Amino acid sequence: MSEEVKEPRGLKLDGSSYKVLIVDDSIFVQKQLRQILTSEQFDIIDAASDGTEGVEKYKQHQNEIDVVTLDITMPNMDGITALEHIMKVNPKAKVIMISALGKEELVKQALVAGAKNYIVKPLDREKVLSRIHAVVSR
Repeated sequence: MSEEVKEPRGLKLDGSSYKVLIVDDSIFVQKQLRQILTSEQFDIIDAASDGTEGVEKYKQHQNEIDVVTLDITMPNMDGITALEHIMKVNPKAKVIMISALGKEELVKQALVAGAKNYIVKPLDREKVLSRIHAVVSR
């Protein structure tokens, strides 16, 4: 029996990596996402700890970024406001919200504002990878 070799989900058809911007005020969540995504050959282009910094870093790297993971609850500027700013910069931006349990209303608001999907904490490796891959590959 031959083992089916799965292609890393972080690679585009041309073999280059999808580039990700992580925006989360939790260093633990940033590390977790970085670990999960780099294990599948996604390229973490940058990370930010609040919405204000996330929007700035999005503007700096917008031509390179394939997807943004954006925490909903953060200091200075929350994820929904940051999402609105990112969508003004690039209406086609691919943003995936990260939310704690019990924030369904905020997730709905984010989806209406242009988010492509969401992931609920605590992070599940398989859900993170499948949702991010589904968004970047369409």
